[in-house]
Amino acid sequence: MTSPAPSEPNPEPTFADRVYRSTSGIVGGAFLLALTLLLAGDAMLRGEGRTPWLALAGLLLVVPLVLAFTIRPAVYANEDRLRIRNPFRSILLPWAAVADVRAGYSSEVFTQEGAKYQLWAVPVSLRQRKRAARRAARASQDDPHGRTSVTADVRDSASRVAPSDQNVADLREMAERYQGRPEAQGAPQIRWAYEIIAPAAVGLVLFVVLAATG
Repeated sequence: MTSPAPSEPNPEPTFADRVYRSTSGIVGGAFLLALTLLLAGDAMLRGEGRTPWLALAGLLLVVPLVLAFTIRPAVYANEDRLRIRNPFRSILLPWAAVADVRAGYSSEVFTQEGAKYQLWAVPVSLRQRKRAARRAARASQDDPHGRTSVTADVRDSASRVAPSDQNVADLREMAERYQGRPEAQGAPQIRWAYEIIAPAAVGLVLFVVLAATG
């Protein structure tokens, strides 16, 4: 009686997604949502005539847009692909389809076909970039005795790079490392965020109709 052949282990197991999001965007979005719900709720409960309906239309329009531009944006990356969740679209990019990831005035990913997609979840802060540049300049200066500085800033190189630039560098490194994997092959896939677009469109139409007939 022959024993079954052992299954071959996967030499390159995939890791869980790395998630990149904007903390300031989430905090700002939560504040705007709370303010919108408070104002609209008060108008719907205490308003007269068309006011409650206008408040409802405003909710349908504003809430999806606030969610789209503040809380929804995210970037997910693993060994196989890069998934970008922008305000109105989700873009799935196998690493083989990624040509480059750059950060200028915004963070962007370029495909092999020449398409460009912005990374809303990785906003570029010029203030953070200037602060990191100042730390790098201080760390590179020699001390009064002519020796190269070996302060904590030198040991912690991450403190001398803006967070958005570091995130972009991480994604670029992943693209270069994993684009040859068989699981990382394929064409880009794009899906529109109808769960955001549909209620916002309904709210806009309802608001316009109520305002025009009021």
